[in-house]
Amino acid sequence: MKYKDYYRILGVRREASDDEIKKAYRRLARKFHPDVSKEPNAEERFKEIGEAYDTLGDKEKRAAYDGLGSFRAGQNFRPPPDWFERFRAGGAEDPGTVDLSDLFSSFGRGFGRRAREGPAAGEDYEVTVSLSLEEAARGTEVDLQISTRERAPNGGITRTPRTIRARIPPGVTDGQRLRLRGKGGAGRSGSPPGDLYIDISLIPHALFKVEGHDLFLDVPVAPWEAALGAQIEIPTLAGRVILRIPPGSKSGQRLRLAGKGLPRPQRDAGDLYAVLGIAVPETLSERERKLFEELRAVSKFDPRGGFSR
Repeated sequence: MKYKDYYRILGVRREASDDEIKKAYRRLARKFHPDVSKEPNAEERFKEIGEAYDTLGDKEKRAAYDGLGSFRAGQNFRPPPDWFERFRAGGAEDPGTVDLSDLFSSFGRGFGRRAREGPAAGEDYEVTVSLSLEEAARGTEVDLQISTRERAPNGGITRTPRTIRARIPPGVTDGQRLRLRGKGGAGRSGSPPGDLYIDISLIPHALFKVEGHDLFLDVPVAPWEAALGAQIEIPTLAGRVILRIPPGSKSGQRLRLAGKGLPRPQRDAGDLYAVLGIAVPETLSERERKLFEELRAVSKFDPRGGFSR
């Protein structure tokens, strides 16, 4: 059996917390997702990252993995003599012929002859789906490519590709997990099939920042719009709307547009917050320069009046 360094694949220390492992997985899954990544080895890396998280993201599997010891990536090794007994893995096939990912995808259900005896629930599977913000808002359907672990007629382990079409409901959020009951591996001896878990990853948007179901939009305003007030047009996920800027608005001020965020199941949608920022012209005409100079000469406004003297 060849050793795979799952910690190195995720770029974390062996002492990393569960939260650190989850964050590393989500960051790398976004970076190497084949639908969005420009990296030449994206698909291979995405599968490798998923395999590593499948083991390190589960407390029991991680403990069993750590119990194997530490080796160089790609190095041939055998589990310690008492490993299968310590982790209740049952009787195993020749470890030299088993892939490390197959070993851990069967973990907790036993291996070899003992695993084939009696009923056992089907395996659960987990995939990450990257969505645009617009897809998350309106809902969509995706084709999920999974590889199921099955027993071949000769007793070996094979991987069978499957395509599952899944409906993503409107309003899913970044990091949300959806469960498709019965879409995992087949059960044995009449036992129910496993489930398929979908981890939602939102692709960063060019305009909107997302916090839960709320959206945040940076809105530049001219100095005179902030001072005098104005009505301006801004984008939302549902189309452009008119936003009223109150007179005397400040940079960093948030204006709330109720119900213009992501939809919530059986509830009102989240909100959109327009975050104001004062923008000044990069170049001035002669007339504009004179007007600003006149304003400077007559204005008593001191923006730094709160500073201690």
